[in-house]
Amino acid sequence: MIPRYTRKEMAAIWSDQNRYQCWLNVELAALEAMAAHGLVPAEAVAEAKAKAKFDPEQIEKIEAVTRHDVIAFLTNVAEHVGPASRYIHLGMTSSDVLDTAYNMQLVQSADLLLADLDKLLATLKRRAFEHKDTVQMGRSHGVHAEPITFGLKLAIWWDEMRRNRVRLVAAREDVRVGKISGAVGTFAHLPPSVEEQALAALEMQPAPASSQIVQRDRHAAFFTTLAVLAGSMEKIAVEIRHLQRTEVYEAEEFFHKGQKGSSAMPHKRNPVLSENVAGLCRLLRSYAIAALENQALWHERDISHSSAERVIGPDATIVADFALARIEGLLDKLLVYPENMLKNLNLTSGLYASQTLLLDLVQAGLTREDAYKIVQRCAMPVWEQGKDFLATLLADEELRKYVDEKTIRDALDVKRQLRHVDYIFKRVFGEV
Repeated sequence: MIPRYTRKEMAAIWSDQNRYQCWLNVELAALEAMAAHGLVPAEAVAEAKAKAKFDPEQIEKIEAVTRHDVIAFLTNVAEHVGPASRYIHLGMTSSDVLDTAYNMQLVQSADLLLADLDKLLATLKRRAFEHKDTVQMGRSHGVHAEPITFGLKLAIWWDEMRRNRVRLVAAREDVRVGKISGAVGTFAHLPPSVEEQALAALEMQPAPASSQIVQRDRHAAFFTTLAVLAGSMEKIAVEIRHLQRTEVYEAEEFFHKGQKGSSAMPHKRNPVLSENVAGLCRLLRSYAIAALENQALWHERDISHSSAERVIGPDATIVADFALARIEGLLDKLLVYPENMLKNLNLTSGLYASQTLLLDLVQAGLTREDAYKIVQRCAMPVWEQGKDFLATLLADEELRKYVDEKTIRDALDVKRQLRHVDYIFKRVFGEV
């Protein structure tokens, strides 16, 4: 991923230094387990652990000749360890190292993403309670529907991000597996107990059954989880972009001192952070496609998945990390304009109460169809002629046969429609 969208903590996980360190950790854990089972001399383990080092630049030079990254790595490590290096990688295949280490990197990445999500959840909760009673027009199809509060919108986002967190924890556990079961997963040259001990030392679980590789449904689930997370982030970004439109202007990204919105138009204040997140989320979803296609490999394994994973592993987690941090910062500083929310709420002089009035008429004895016709007849002049909804209601003789003025005015009171906000908050957050 390009530096513009890369944060240093996640970049470090996918650096050559950390990748080779994970490889070395796997090799040494396996070596130690072999010694515990009497398969290699104990002194060889001590010597290897004391001397084992690697040089990424030297590995690259060796690989230019061997055309095999794991052999190049082992050759470089052997240069430092000496004779005891003959026991390193004993009975193992490259994928024992590659798959276990790759999954270790995915687990490390998931831990960073979970920390990002925790920060985002805290911000969403704080802002939700801040705006629990900030009345806003709810919209369906982009058209005014019935009142909500901005806090309810934020509560919905919090609840969705909580679900994303649950999914990511499950995906992390799904890839927290490795294998040291040999060329086709049969333990032909090492007993299963070596795998179990080595992986336990690495805080990993053994895949119950493997071929040459850990099966890629686990990775598909991981990257699909990031794709679903991307959908949630873009959902928030799209909403903020809509709320910042000039015609709506109910919320706005924070505009820094000295910031400029347009090279041509000095007045511009654009939702650039939201738009940036939306674009990055498209990338995140695309990586899931590659992961899903990596599931189908020839027989016990081919390497058609390898090139894709070298890209999507770092890129997807780096993009997810950056996007989560960006959306959290955006929401933390988001400017909210309650006055404009009320202004927009009142644009149609109370049309949001149409369903309340319909139900009042039904309670008064009308059929739903007849009640609908009466309320719709009163509503259309508001759209078509700009008339006041309350005035048209009070002037409608047929309607007044069934409901009095107090009932009509009560129907237009937004508090009636928002009386369960506290209940919703308690159901979402466990508190009001």
